[in-house]
Amino acid sequence: MAAGILALLCLGGVGVFISFYDEATKIERTAPDAVVDSFLRAYLVNRNDEEAALFTCKSGADLTQIDAFRTDIQSREQRFSIGIRVDWTSLTVREEGGKTTVSTDVRRIIADGSERTTDSWQFAMVDQDGWRVCGATPIP
Repeated sequence: MAAGILALLCLGGVGVFISFYDEATKIERTAPDAVVDSFLRAYLVNRNDEEAALFTCKSGADLTQIDAFRTDIQSREQRFSIGIRVDWTSLTVREEGGKTTVSTDVRRIIADGSERTTDSWQFAMVDQDGWRVCGATPIP
């Protein structure tokens, strides 16, 4: 009898753990700016394409320019044997003509702080079962 009760308590504990784990690891796509923040962290900071794919369109995403940007960062790191840190300023959401975009300034900083460059970017967003990045273009 005690073993049966103990088994039920263990199963209940596993269920509660799974529920809390699922909620803690759930991908939030409710706000376009939060999605862009997560995408930039995955794509430019962590450089993890699988993680970044969680925040992009299911099909038809045009990320060629942000890919070239990341490739340039990586080639500079290798060519000059330096580390380049990437961060960004506040994210601005704009809705116009039925289209949603998010813009921000992406900063590249050499690890020792000796050089810093800033580029403005705009991200095209779509709501596909939550917000997703469908395009990234530099703003001249």
